[in-house]
Amino acid sequence: MSSALVARAAFNRNVAAAIARRSLRPLAVQARGAADSAYVPGGPIYRGTVNDPTPFPPPSKTHGSYHWAFERLLSASLVPMTVAAFVTSGTNYPVLDGILGVSLVMHSHLGFDQVLVDYLHPRKFPLLGPFLTWTLRATTVGVLVGIYQFNTNDIGLTELIAKAWHA
Repeated sequence: MSSALVARAAFNRNVAAAIARRSLRPLAVQARGAADSAYVPGGPIYRGTVNDPTPFPPPSKTHGSYHWAFERLLSASLVPMTVAAFVTSGTNYPVLDGILGVSLVMHSHLGFDQVLVDYLHPRKFPLLGPFLTWTLRATTVGVLVGIYQFNTNDIGLTELIAKAWHA
């Protein structure tokens, strides 16, 4: 039993020494070459990587400050619209029920789209980012069709929530 422990300890010592030699080798090379290269403030800049700045998009009325203002207006209008939809009956005011359904879907779409834009940028995720963006668009269209079908052929969104609330 003691010979196995001695062999294991010797093996671990040899492995640790090899790992230490490999990990310290870049430091030795860097120390020798440090005097040869000039200092670059902020570190080296590699072209074609995540260090590149994001290009400015062309001006558009559907993005930027107009887009931001529309998102805030939509979010602020959801509060009185929701209250109005629940004070009145959805069967008496089907237009209000439809506007509430479309506004909720658009509010959700804009929020999820911002998550995709912020965290799955096409430059970093060239396949996954555009795929999920188109998946979100297709899902939004499907939900809008479902909301339309539900509001026209069934009891409507506000009646459903009122029934679920009182159940």
